[in-house]
Amino acid sequence: MKPLDLNSILYALAILVVGLGIVFLLSRLTARAMMRNFSPHHRLLAQKALLYVGIVLVICTVLIHLQVNLTAVLGAAGIVTVAVGFAAQTSLSNLISGLFLLSERPFQVGDLIVVGTTRGVVLSIDLLSVKLRTLDNLFVRMPNETLIKAEVTTVTRFPIRRMDINVGVAYKEDVAKVARVLREVVDANPNGLIEPEPLILFKDFGSSSLDFLVGVWFEKTKFLVLKNSIMRDIKERFDAEGIEIAFPHLTVYAGSESPAFPVTVEKPDGG
Repeated sequence: MKPLDLNSILYALAILVVGLGIVFLLSRLTARAMMRNFSPHHRLLAQKALLYVGIVLVICTVLIHLQVNLTAVLGAAGIVTVAVGFAAQTSLSNLISGLFLLSERPFQVGDLIVVGTTRGVVLSIDLLSVKLRTLDNLFVRMPNETLIKAEVTTVTRFPIRRMDINVGVAYKEDVAKVARVLREVVDANPNGLIEPEPLILFKDFGSSSLDFLVGVWFEKTKFLVLKNSIMRDIKERFDAEGIEIAFPHLTVYAGSESPAFPVTVEKPDGG
């Protein structure tokens, strides 16, 4: 092994700087080239794979130029890897879980998911964790092992969804009239879909109300505007038709053998 001179060291440093610059540039160009025909998930995965492989190749090239014995380095790296693996079993579990997530693809970058009490948009899917941005703009890092073990709901997986709204009306109301008014409200809302057909269901006899279920299909991007508009439309139409929206009632019954409860009405002072 020949001693290294200053020129060799500078040349190796130039290889490192230029090589890493080329690797970062190629990873970005690859992501842009895949933008039209591939999903954000595949673009991110390809970009990171190219980035990591490129960095390893550049480092190996620099080590070879510096006359470093790669066999010894790889052997030492293997021993270190085994030691780190035993010391970091949680990270290893997250790594394996990340591989399952990448292969199974229960969600993609840009999807809105719900995990337990956390609801957020997927920013990235990495080998150790998934990054989310919640609806109130908080950053959440969730370990992959948690996602594998938990129930994950992908809200935006399909292009259309159904919004279910529970409506309770007073027992005195006519069921057929209420169903007709609800259907007219749904049909008049421009944010709902005609196909699949909306659902108007007389669901149950509640403790204080006749309970109806209103199911409206919509495009996944119109959730907020539909939710706000249709609730307002139902309230305004019920007011116009004289339909009473139910509220809890409490009746106290003491039995036929019990005397009536005495009720005293007092006027406030000065009344």
